[in-house]
Amino acid sequence: DEGARILGEFAIGTNYNIDKFTKNILFDEKIGGTIHLALGAAPPETGGTNKSALHWDMVCDLKDGGELYGDGEVFYKDGRFVKERNFNRFVGRTS
Repeated sequence: DEGARILGEFAIGTNYNIDKFTKNILFDEKIGGTIHLALGAAPPETGGTNKSALHWDMVCDLKDGGELYGDGEVFYKDGRFVKERNFNRFVGRTS
């Protein structure tokens, strides 16, 4: 279906108490130092509108050399937020 080609979800794992992959995607997508993407259906609870019969979660470990950029600036490197202010900006905090 057409919606299966669209990004339905993106998140950064922040639970550093989970220290190894479990083969249970609901835990693995939350491991600190990872990101996860899902193709297909977007969760309506989060405001997602993409419809698809597919929701395919994929997890990527960024703890060894991974980087995320926002506005041309690295805000996440080696599985950690680079600066506290970047984390606050990412989650929408103003202080």
